Amino acid sequence: MITIDNICKSYGDLQVLKGINLEIGKSEIVSVLGASGAGKTTLLQIVGTLLRPDSGRVLINDVDTITLNEKKLAQFRNQHIGFVFQFHHLLPEFTAIENVCIPGFIAKKSKSEVSKRAAELLKALNIENRAQHKPSELSGGEKQRVAIARALINNPTIILADEPSGNLDSKNAKDLYEIIFDLRKNFEQTFIIVTHNEEHANLTDRMFTIKDGVIE
Repeated sequence: MITIDNICKSYGDLQVLKGINLEIGKSEIVSVLGASGAGKTTLLQIVGTLLRPDSGRVLINDVDTITLNEKKLAQFRNQHIGFVFQFHHLLPEFTAIENVCIPGFIAKKSKSEVSKRAAELLKALNIENRAQHKPSELSGGEKQRVAIARALINNPTIILADEPSGNLDSKNAKDLYEIIFDLRKNFEQTFIIVTHNEEHANLTDRMFTIKDGVIE
């Protein structure tokens, strides 16, 4: 499903990743644990095709993403990868359901198809009654559910989550991980979750720890 082969990345003289190798199977939920500055977000951005490595390969469904040009890479990302961030990155001027719809519209799907799918996802995440509310009117947990629905709108095979529970209290964090496991059961997505919280990391199928740019 995902092969991360000898990924290296530096910023100037600072070598952040020093040869990362991972194999992640379909429908696995894995966590990448590490302290701030360990390189885990850089790795997630490379797997998500938002950042190119200095060397190495990332294969997703046998596609070597490093070889794709920018246009094909953007298309691949939109079709196959969903993102969930710690700070949600919802657009404040749009309602919850409008935020969910945006990646579907970028993919040039029909408005009716995207709107129907967005409503279904919000219902599945138990926030259909908040569909017409803007982000400023939502709680932290509700914003994160909207962000998850947005990540799922194009039926991606992979969801990449960067500290998704970092801004949530313990109850909402626990609820979030229950949602992730329910989504895996229902939609068979593969999840890679970056976190510094070992307790949360232990909830996943497998946990990898990055320290000094390598997997321990």
